[in-house]
Amino acid sequence: MGMIRSELGQLAYARSGDKGGNANVGLWIPQGKPDAAVDWLLATVTEEWVKTLIPEAADMPVDIVPLPNLRGVNVVIHGWLGAGVAEGVRFDPQAKGLGEWLRARIIDIPEDLLGKDAL
Repeated sequence: MGMIRSELGQLAYARSGDKGGNANVGLWIPQGKPDAAVDWLLATVTEEWVKTLIPEAADMPVDIVPLPNLRGVNVVIHGWLGAGVAEGVRFDPQAKGLGEWLRARIIDIPEDLLGKDAL
């Protein structure tokens, strides 16, 4: 199976936001994509993977919660927003853009998981 360098967003959807001082990102494989893509997502999204794609989180605790029945995972980055939105100085103080920023990251994706339109 070959790999293709592509945006994560070619395969997965995301939604993000704040939970106090923590960033919460849900990643999921939409219906219509192969079930094998869900298996790939569940196996790929680890604490180390998140910290590689989001270097600013390198020193922060990261929780990964697999949600196979929802075709996805939930990622919590503890302390991403410091004391929370009211105290935040980040450009994205509610972490609303974090999911789309993550979807824009270029990664290796098995080519058989991507549709022809993504190539």
